[in-house]
Amino acid sequence: MSASPTRYDPKTAEPRQQARWADANAFVTKDTGRKKYYVLEMFPYPSGNIHMGHARNYVMGDVVARHKRAQGYDVLHPMGWDAFGMPAENAAMERGIHPKGWTYDNIANMRAQLKLLGLSLDWSREFATCDPEYYGKQQAWFLELYRRGLVYRRDGVVNWDPVDNTVLANEQVIDGRGWRSGALVEKRKLNQWFLRITDYADDLIDGLQTLEGRWPDKVRLMQENWIGKSKGATLWWDVVEVPEALAGGPADGPNHAHDPIEVYTTRPDTLFGASFIALAPDHPLTKAIAEHRPDVADFIKICAQTGTSEADIEKAEKLGVDLGVRVQHPFDPAQTLPVWSANFVLSTYGSGAIFGCPAHDQRDLDFARKYDLPVTPVVKPDDADTIEVGNEAYTGPGRIFNSRFLDGMDVEAAKAAAIAKIEALGQGKGATIYRLRDWGVSRQRYWGCPIPIVHCASCGVVEVPADQLPVILPDDVTFDVPGNPLDRHPTWKHVKCPSCGADAVRETDTLDTFVDSSWYFARFTDPNADAPINKDAADRWLAVDQYIGGVEHAVLHLLYARFITRALSDAGMLSVKEPFAGLFTQGMVVHETYKSQNGNWLAPDQVEKRDGKWVDIELGQPVIVGDVEKMSKSKKNVVAPQEILETHGVDAGRLFVLSDSPPERDVQWTPGGVEGASRFVQRVWTLFDSHDAAAAGDPARDAALLKETHKAIKAVSEGVEGFRFNSAIAKLYAFVATLRDFGGASGAARKEALSALARLVAPFTPHVAEEGWSRIGEAGMVLDAPWPVYDPSLAADDEVVLPIQINGKRRGEITMPRGADAKAVEAEALANPAVVAYLDANSQSIRKVIVVPDRIVNLVAG
Repeated sequence: MSASPTRYDPKTAEPRQQARWADANAFVTKDTGRKKYYVLEMFPYPSGNIHMGHARNYVMGDVVARHKRAQGYDVLHPMGWDAFGMPAENAAMERGIHPKGWTYDNIANMRAQLKLLGLSLDWSREFATCDPEYYGKQQAWFLELYRRGLVYRRDGVVNWDPVDNTVLANEQVIDGRGWRSGALVEKRKLNQWFLRITDYADDLIDGLQTLEGRWPDKVRLMQENWIGKSKGATLWWDVVEVPEALAGGPADGPNHAHDPIEVYTTRPDTLFGASFIALAPDHPLTKAIAEHRPDVADFIKICAQTGTSEADIEKAEKLGVDLGVRVQHPFDPAQTLPVWSANFVLSTYGSGAIFGCPAHDQRDLDFARKYDLPVTPVVKPDDADTIEVGNEAYTGPGRIFNSRFLDGMDVEAAKAAAIAKIEALGQGKGATIYRLRDWGVSRQRYWGCPIPIVHCASCGVVEVPADQLPVILPDDVTFDVPGNPLDRHPTWKHVKCPSCGADAVRETDTLDTFVDSSWYFARFTDPNADAPINKDAADRWLAVDQYIGGVEHAVLHLLYARFITRALSDAGMLSVKEPFAGLFTQGMVVHETYKSQNGNWLAPDQVEKRDGKWVDIELGQPVIVGDVEKMSKSKKNVVAPQEILETHGVDAGRLFVLSDSPPERDVQWTPGGVEGASRFVQRVWTLFDSHDAAAAGDPARDAALLKETHKAIKAVSEGVEGFRFNSAIAKLYAFVATLRDFGGASGAARKEALSALARLVAPFTPHVAEEGWSRIGEAGMVLDAPWPVYDPSLAADDEVVLPIQINGKRRGEITMPRGADAKAVEAEALANPAVVAYLDANSQSIRKVIVVPDRIVNLVAG
């Protein structure tokens, strides 16, 4: 045994092991024909720096990749960059630089930071979505989908910033204003490119069932709700009264004075509770009336300054204007309802019109209370004679009343009866619609994938020929004028028509960055293929076995990737329909936030505790300690991998982000937490470094150590397989403590235990595992060693802890041999001091004893 074990130095050990891996090309994907495993983390946007919040995502994937490699799988574990998008363009405007240079500089910086983490990534497959070699292949399959009818152009409503002259995403509209310019945002109709995702709506819903058990239930539910399949009815409400200005309009005018108003509803059972019709502000009838009513025109303008997302509309104050139109109730021609325009009605849902039933829809009720419209309840709970509606709508189940022929029916029966009646009257029909809308992919910006289309005055829309792909972004653009630089480029924009040779112009919109990330996982299977996707390689590796990323991408990115995979499969480029067989959504790494007295954000390394209070190190002034929030560069509450390497080593950082809480939950970064992880790494090294191969031992102690080793292998293996990394690490902590305190075993027995330990800690702390592997005399790298396999007979616990419940509440516990006789268990439970004390204190005696073998003891007392 070593007289004085050396101290582990991560500053030298970690670079040394990373150099060994690099020299051996250890992580280059090998296809030996063994079982395959494709693990992938959602690839990052190259913002310039990573922090330990980002790192948690990649470290989780690395644990899975290393574990599967040790289990004998051929593992694909690639990395790339989601590199197009507005942040680069904004940086260009703010710094006077080119987005391309800014992006590639950031990629170089972030690549170096990621490599510090010791991730088992195949960097030979790296690409960025802004590489022409990548987006040129994207242009090729985009044109294939265009030929198949899945790509088309039409007018679409967008958020338009009139100062920056660009379309804004909903997230870029803050309180109705552009996030950069501060200008009031307008809703405009622009000619946009769309992908027909709605063609796959049912298939996308059905596919979610195949993912049960491998995807979080909440994510599957979020996707199903986003697609929003609903069954109901389309009704036609006959117009009986219109403003005088429209009364004399042409008989064939579109939905003005003469056409019935079409309304889609999922609640035809509540039709007798209808008190108004509401139209979207951009409904044709609303706009027709606005031509003659300044108040309606002003209302439309106000609504145009609200974001287009449902969230924006939902939280906005409910506003409306009476249009002076009345319609007949489809079940009762004698009853008429007023027609309003309301800011909460979306033109993109159904026909852009609803009927309001205030008693049973909160949004309708808020509107009715504001404008003093009738509220008629028509659904009551089963156990109630009637129902009163105050300021909260009743949306629960029950029976129909106040509804003539529907009275007494439950909600579902009433829906069916109402639809049958509507169809019999010729006033509508049963219908199924979707909340999902076709995917608008046009972006009026420079830094994105050019859409490979040419517009010709004679030929119309013309595809760029395959031999002219990729259509490469020009480098000589400027950002000194708001708007899309491609629109004003003197040469790039102007080309000859590929069809007739006449003067033509390129499409200057670029693609939404969600398109870039909708297929990158397939390109990783062969990033150098001449075709967009090497089908043989894709057949080998897809679907991704384990995909890891933030829940914030639960809907859009994942839904778009599922859609594009289906579209490319139908085009013969892929065989799979679902791109991600398994999905894990990890929690964030969070940290306290700090502000100086003058309101500036301070980084963790700018503050320190003095006499129990946080102070600004530079000024010595007290700081304002804010909320614990996810690590964010804007709030400076970030910890960079370099900082960890300098103070504790990367293994300690890796261990901490995985050990402190279940991986789906947030973990709070604390100096004490990472210091504790660093101490554990040091203890692991000390065990390896103090190993004495020649030590003699007791056979009984050898057997006991062997049993503890197999119990550890079982627990850690189950923790990794079940994505319970914190549980696996907790068992490693316990196993290390056992090894430290375990005496009397031989050097051979301890080497077997330490060999298992090195392999078990390797996915979490790979550097110290490699150092220890060499120290105990094992050949090669632990990276290439097989995962240890436990013997079930050795891993089984000889004893079990049985909780004791008295009248349903836990009052104590006993430890018994596994499989103990029920009479022995009963006797031990009744003699337990805690049980005896409880019975005496409450003057009770045992009336019944129920022993569930190896599980629990239930006592009934009285």
